[in-house]
Amino acid sequence: MSERIEEREQRVLSALPKGLFIGGEWIETANTVPVENPATGQIFAEVADATPEQALQALDAASDAAPAWAATDPRERAEILRRIFTLIEQKKDLFATLITMEMGKSFAESLGEVTYGNEYVRWFSEQACRINGSNGIAPASGRRIVTDKIPVGPVLAITPWNFPLAMLTRKMAPALAAGCTVILKPAKLTPLTTTLLASVLQEAGLPAGVANVYTTNRSGATTTPIINDLRLRKITFTGSTEVGVRLLQQSANRVLRTSMELGGNAPLVVLADADLDLAVKGAMDAKMRNVGESCIASNRLLVHESLVEEFTRRFAEQMAALTVGYGLEEGVTTGPLIDATQRAAVLRLVQDAIDRGGKVATGGNAIDRPGYFMEPTVISGITPDARIHREEIFGPFAPVISFATEEEALAMANDTEFGLASYVFSADLGHAMRFGEGIESGMVGINTGLISDAAAPFGGVKMSGLGREGSELGIEEFLETKYYAVPR
Repeated sequence: MSERIEEREQRVLSALPKGLFIGGEWIETANTVPVENPATGQIFAEVADATPEQALQALDAASDAAPAWAATDPRERAEILRRIFTLIEQKKDLFATLITMEMGKSFAESLGEVTYGNEYVRWFSEQACRINGSNGIAPASGRRIVTDKIPVGPVLAITPWNFPLAMLTRKMAPALAAGCTVILKPAKLTPLTTTLLASVLQEAGLPAGVANVYTTNRSGATTTPIINDLRLRKITFTGSTEVGVRLLQQSANRVLRTSMELGGNAPLVVLADADLDLAVKGAMDAKMRNVGESCIASNRLLVHESLVEEFTRRFAEQMAALTVGYGLEEGVTTGPLIDATQRAAVLRLVQDAIDRGGKVATGGNAIDRPGYFMEPTVISGITPDARIHREEIFGPFAPVISFATEEEALAMANDTEFGLASYVFSADLGHAMRFGEGIESGMVGINTGLISDAAAPFGGVKMSGLGREGSELGIEEFLETKYYAVPR
């Protein structure tokens, strides 16, 4: 961190290739998409703007490369993924600086994302050699039942802006390990990390056409012709539930395989017997990772009435102590929101909570400086009619809600159409586990606010999505089971 910020930024930008990465080549486009630094509000780079025709060229390349890649020995796929892992590790400062520049999180958090995201590459490099079928005798017919796992086929991976590397590797790595070719389409707000990754894939020796990247300002116009094309076999998407539903509707026409990691409304429940120090730390981890712009961020902090006053005081003190600024500056812990639209949306939820009687413990305002900063905010006394009970916050606003009984807390925790993540704090592990079993979510953090792990299944229930990423299940999302009936 001793280099001047401007020098670091220029070093990163000079390392970026230009154009679309299709069929192993970099292709120029007639138009470009500007990329803004959310900490300054200034455009600092441009990327290629793919047309629908160029997006289909990416599918052409993925389709042409699919048979050879599917036939590649698992060990060879594993070794290529391992080389990708090594190269990302070698370039981690470059990736982290770029993530901070285009997304806004602190440099320390960006480094954490690189480590976390790269672990999916290492994990699935190991899973590539663990794809197994079965062999048995049918009890009635006596025939031999042989099953095999085969790649689904070309995959369209659509990723969000909040974790530019991790959301990408969580989809790309298992697809490549399974023997699928991929088309990677990053969010237009944070496309540069994907472009840098494409150069790493090329350097690692990934065969041409196996992974293709296109950036665009016209998401729907470019994804629709790909989805409608019979050669595409799978969509994997992380983003809003609203967009996910539209993609599912489009996919239904083709009966496409889908994986959907969608919105969340995570409750964090502090039971009466919780360790307050642990609960406050867990709440900070669960709420403020990525400036609160995370689908698994704690959206509603449900605290037992006997602890709520002291919890709110301690939690607000820690939120107020965060250092807000540009993530490449020394000592910064909390960056800006991604853009003006997102900040305005969070501030509207803050105002709604205040208008309905909520009491501001700290924060509550935008910060008057360039970029899209706002104060880390804690509001207590949240009423049942506040919008945060139904809407995802996606920002540094933590609403604290008091409850009297565990039945009341569980009802509030489950009173949402979402079911991605939840958190429970209790000094009694069995007590926490029993409460967690009643929460309708795909993931539960017990006495911790950090739940993401490449070796763990990531995904939700209800309107939070379909399928699982990570763990041994993640590669299954990209495999089909094929059965052979063999006479004895």
